[in-house]
Amino acid sequence: MAIGTLAILGGSGKQGSGLARRLAAAGVQVLVGSRDPQRARETIAGWGPLPTSVDAVDNDAAASAADTVVLAVPFGTLDALLERIAPRLTSGAVVIDLTVPLTFEAGKMAMIEVAEGSAAEHVRAQLPATVAVAGAFKTVPAHLLDRVEVPLHCDEFVCGDSDAARARAVELVGCVAGLRAVDVGPLWRARSIEHLTALAVAINRRHHIHDARFRVIGL
Repeated sequence: MAIGTLAILGGSGKQGSGLARRLAAAGVQVLVGSRDPQRARETIAGWGPLPTSVDAVDNDAAASAADTVVLAVPFGTLDALLERIAPRLTSGAVVIDLTVPLTFEAGKMAMIEVAEGSAAEHVRAQLPATVAVAGAFKTVPAHLLDRVEVPLHCDEFVCGDSDAARARAVELVGCVAGLRAVDVGPLWRARSIEHLTALAVAINRRHHIHDARFRVIGL
């Protein structure tokens, strides 16, 4: 398995913890990165038996120890996290960005303008060239990931700055039961993916549902 040791930074939130639990159930070795590792360990203890080890450490330690690093934090906290972990990432690591630059003010949703074009490209700009970057898990609802008893039954779009980055992200997506990875090419395609997330939120609101997500027909 090319994934190696996987760190999920922000792993105590709904998106991060749900992904950690689903991947651990598939046999992936997971480090849950958290600002409060003790609270994260208490959460992990309630998950019951898993086929592989899961531990919680602080975000810095998780980033330093991992071959694959998943960013599962709100977009507004991303820069501070990247500044801390950039010098700690190992050469050859793959960073997978889950973030979407959305804001909700006065009940209205809007996309945050990102100078680089997308959150994934923003991540790329902040990290050393020795680290590869991919985008994935952007369109699966965070609360649905956290409901691990609910099958996902959808596709997940993957983009990346290299073939190797996309292959790593595709492998990781494939470890989550009910998800099919769809490789859409270079990292700048994250711009379209992130707008699809905004579209899913709009569909949820308009039709009074919660779990809108995507499936590509004919592939």
